Amino acid sequence: MAEQIIFKEESYKIIGACFEVYKEKGNGFLEAVYQECLALEFAHQDIAFIEKPRLHLTYKGQELRQEYEPDFMCFNKIIIEVKAVKQLADEHRAQVINYLKATTKQLGLLINFGHYPKIEQERFVNQPHFA
Repeated sequence: MAEQIIFKEESYKIIGACFEVYKEKGNGFLEAVYQECLALEFAHQDIAFIEKPRLHLTYKGQELRQEYEPDFMCFNKIIIEVKAVKQLADEHRAQVINYLKATTKQLGLLINFGHYPKIEQERFVNQPHFA
């Protein structure tokens, strides 16, 4: 049985918007530039998003003062983290995994605009834990 891609249509739209930004800007800019361009492209393509949503953390049922702030939440269910580095590193991956652990969201996309000759993209699925 083939595995089904989670949120396939939505994630393809998001990746398409990322390709559009990369096509227009190329690589070499700071992360903040790509984030601003991506917000404009999401709006242009009618992709529902929240920029820099605050994710509340808890410890044993008590809310912490510390919060996580991913770059985007799209369609109220997909976390997007934007990077502009030569190559993605494990700490970038851990950041997205921690965002997913801190929420009930199932999908995180890590997008690197600093890679040449095309963007790097990685998908992370938050698998529910079974007892």
